[in-house]
Amino acid sequence: MRVFLDTNVLLDVLRDRAPFAEAARRVWLLAEQRQITGLVSAISFSNIFYILRRFTDAETALASLRLLRASFTPVACDTAVLDQALASALPDFEDAIQVVCALHADADCILTRDTAHFRGVALPVLSPEQFLAAGLVPSELTHPGKPV
Repeated sequence: MRVFLDTNVLLDVLRDRAPFAEAARRVWLLAEQRQITGLVSAISFSNIFYILRRFTDAETALASLRLLRASFTPVACDTAVLDQALASALPDFEDAIQVVCALHADADCILTRDTAHFRGVALPVLSPEQFLAAGLVPSELTHPGKPV
């Protein structure tokens, strides 16, 4: 299963943001174990670095990006993605980029904490909790396990 993760889900893990981190960490673990194909937009890397850098030093932020890169497949943000995002009816441009990247990557769904921001999208949009509860992956793989 090809699962596209919005930046906020990734930040929930990297910043250990309760109460969202547990479900997000379980999804991350599925990607890390290659039980799903975890997809992320290339712009998520710069957005995450910018946000993490406000809370920590550059070395720690870069280490987080390396963990992210080891577990997920980046989806390019090229001219076609930008043009489609600019033409999108979504009110938030960053969300539009995420959706178009997910579509270009043939994702089966998008995981985000802000499902309301993705109304009318041509893919299923779920929270990490909804994804895990849907039973799309074997339950023995969804335990929290060790921290990422």
